Amino acid sequence: MGLPPTFVIKAGQTLWNSLWQTMMGSLAPSDAQGGYQRPASGFRYGVGADSNSGLSAESGRYRLIVGRSCPWAHRTLVVRALKGLEGAISVTWAIADPSVGGWRLSQAFEGCETLPDLYKRVSPNYNGRATVPVFWDDERRTIVNNESADIIQILNGQFNSFATHSSLDLYPVEQRELCDRWNKLIYETVNNGVYRCGFAQSQSAYEKACDDLFKTLDLIEATLNNSPYLCGNQLTLADVRLFPTLIRFDLVYFHLFKCSRKRIYDYPNLWNYLRDFYSQPGIPETCDLPGIKQDYYQSLFPLNPGGIVPLGPDLDHMLSQIS
Repeated sequence: MGLPPTFVIKAGQTLWNSLWQTMMGSLAPSDAQGGYQRPASGFRYGVGADSNSGLSAESGRYRLIVGRSCPWAHRTLVVRALKGLEGAISVTWAIADPSVGGWRLSQAFEGCETLPDLYKRVSPNYNGRATVPVFWDDERRTIVNNESADIIQILNGQFNSFATHSSLDLYPVEQRELCDRWNKLIYETVNNGVYRCGFAQSQSAYEKACDDLFKTLDLIEATLNNSPYLCGNQLTLADVRLFPTLIRFDLVYFHLFKCSRKRIYDYPNLWNYLRDFYSQPGIPETCDLPGIKQDYYQSLFPLNPGGIVPLGPDLDHMLSQIS
């Protein structure tokens, strides 16, 4: 049998394009050129003596609400593991669930079944996105912060009294200027860059995002010729912010987000860097690789309407191979 009649194909294309644009408009708002625009976070309170929130750092008072597939949430789990804060900061899991239009809580929390419900309980007039990660205060029963860049600094600097690895400083004063430069570039072109590729709604927006992404990956590859980490000989928050994107790249972004010029595996320095980071104590436990792949391929319906999850690559095996 051949293709359906031309009018059926054209009608199907028109209907799907209309539905796709409607869904993408909600999932990934764009500018006039079709480029993805990530909305700003709505809760930006700090913790500790140098914050204006009045919140003190206490063991057992705060929790992270995170989803396994979200790279922004993943970076908070990475800092929690590197600092050894598992005993001080608890975790509540959210599950990507298209049927509720976002994150569903793994179990009822504060009388809420979904993350949007929790946001509304905290702030009834809140009209922003209900995103992970959430840094939650169990004492005041409210959201402290939902910006991952803030949360990882809070975990790095404000909870040393309760950290197993309190001497580890991921944001040392002498490296902050360089770290901040990397953070800005990596956010714009890599962390958000893969989403600018995957969520682009025009060819030109996609090509610009893809060019920016691989230009930065090439720069990082060259940088790693001379040092094991982005800012020298020790891990910093710049590396923490890069790692969750790299670990998802060959697994998801290469195919699903059309970031298909090269794999991370094709960059010798970046691949060794990724394997080194993955081998740090506690880091593999933050990486649910099968779950990450399942969430992306089954939850982002506009990008993969059939919901079929590819069998490869076996990233866990590749990362654990002896070089």
